[in-house]
Amino acid sequence: MLLLMFPFIILGMLWVFCCIFGLQSVYDEYGNTHWYLNTDIVNETWLGWAPWAVAIVAIWLLIAYTFNAQMIQHATGAKPLERRENPRIYNMVENLCMTCGMDMPKINIINDPQLNAFASGINKKSYTVTLTTGIINYLDDQELEGVIAHELTHIRNRDTKVLIISIVFVGILSTLLTVLTNGILRMFLYGGLVSRRSDEKNNGGVAVIVVIIAAVICASIAYFLTMLTRFAISRKREFMADAGGAEMTRNPLALASALRKISGNPGLGHVGREDVAQLFIIHPKKMAQGFFDRMQSLFSTHPSTEERIRILEQF
Repeated sequence: MLLLMFPFIILGMLWVFCCIFGLQSVYDEYGNTHWYLNTDIVNETWLGWAPWAVAIVAIWLLIAYTFNAQMIQHATGAKPLERRENPRIYNMVENLCMTCGMDMPKINIINDPQLNAFASGINKKSYTVTLTTGIINYLDDQELEGVIAHELTHIRNRDTKVLIISIVFVGILSTLLTVLTNGILRMFLYGGLVSRRSDEKNNGGVAVIVVIIAAVICASIAYFLTMLTRFAISRKREFMADAGGAEMTRNPLALASALRKISGNPGLGHVGREDVAQLFIIHPKKMAQGFFDRMQSLFSTHPSTEERIRILEQF
């Protein structure tokens, strides 16, 4: 549904911007200005821009889809982990994969004292389990097995694929929105379109207001899409990953203990990106500082840690 919905939202947002070019004014017999929308101009402009928008989005999506693993690795500073570097972790992952009959993913490590783990990837070649040095050093073997089993369950349930696609989509939409808004505002503010539409300064002011309104509409669409994609990895999926980890290790209390420890110091010190934080086993609430971040917390993809621990202890 995300794949089908996204092109329509992009093209719809583009049509809203094209309405600016179809906005025309006429004067009545009393000299009053009346504005109306010339749909012929709107549709003509939209048909001229739509193929370019589709091409740019397609190229961006292909690049992001192909190199998502490298992008996440670069954003987090993760490095590949070989067996000889840490046999303890490598053997844990290998044994758990043999237990559930799945192919072994790649293992990455992040040199960070905070406690964090996440799974990523869209196919067998890119599936990865990433751990921080903090979580490796702070948790005991049973707790760490529970965390790894939780992340392996995300991969088995294809949660990572859905989340990566949603992150790519939202990134394209927000960037495209910013480029279009800035570009058209410059055209109006520096006289590109205003001078051609009317010689009156008042018309220029109205035109700028129309641009702002169009930008607000498109920003609202983008914001709603962000909220929607956050539900792509829903709270139920987190509960299912907890259940899968408990079933895989046959030790739900160990995972509950791990979550309790992680909740005291979750996240990554050098990563402040919300899209990356969606991958974490526990969302670092201290990242949410702005108004919109507080609003997004109402639609969090992660249930409360206390609730997850309570359910695991009753497993």
